[in-house]
Amino acid sequence: MIKMRFRDRTEAGRLLAEQLKAYANRPDVLVLALPRGGVPIGFQVARTLNAPLDICLVRKLGVPGHKELAMGAIAPGGVMVLNEDVVRELRISKESIERVAAEEQQELQRRNRAYRGDRPAPDIQNLTVILVDDGIATGSTVRAAIATLRQQQPEWVAVAVPVAPLSTCNQLKAEADDLVCLRALEPFRAISLWYDDFSQTTDDQVRSLLAKQSLVTSN
Repeated sequence: MIKMRFRDRTEAGRLLAEQLKAYANRPDVLVLALPRGGVPIGFQVARTLNAPLDICLVRKLGVPGHKELAMGAIAPGGVMVLNEDVVRELRISKESIERVAAEEQQELQRRNRAYRGDRPAPDIQNLTVILVDDGIATGSTVRAAIATLRQQQPEWVAVAVPVAPLSTCNQLKAEADDLVCLRALEPFRAISLWYDDFSQTTDDQVRSLLAKQSLVTSN
């Protein structure tokens, strides 16, 4: 019997990596994790595949007053993906969307400085990119990530997550070249429900894991 819940992100990352071994030991593969929670997952995947690890910066646009509910997401390159159903149902104004987007743009810039410092973003043209997160809910964030990656002309974009709604997985299959999800479920409710330990990943942990994998792949 398959255990439905993951102990923590480390266990989820190890199990996910087992399903991605076709990408192992390839010089064209780069693992990109969505910070912060996707980085511990990405670290386990990159370590197993013997691949470099970096981040893909995307910010969820939370509904005003209900930040956990995504009305969309933004990514570098002017990418904005909206969850039209949420926007329409809650009658969210264009002005509200623009205000939240401006705030999240500042956070994107802060995270870029915090995690990369002076190091430039990787050149992904013609690479095989494995985009990793700790789970998918509405799909807005990962769709924004795919859109910003496509602007940079990678050869292949695979999306890999431990858990997601079955309906969202089916939608993403049209946007990604490969989709690996360990638990595609309905009903879904929230990512946190599928982990025993879903404690917040810190900026320091992100920097530490990125540095640790950088040392491994540079040796």
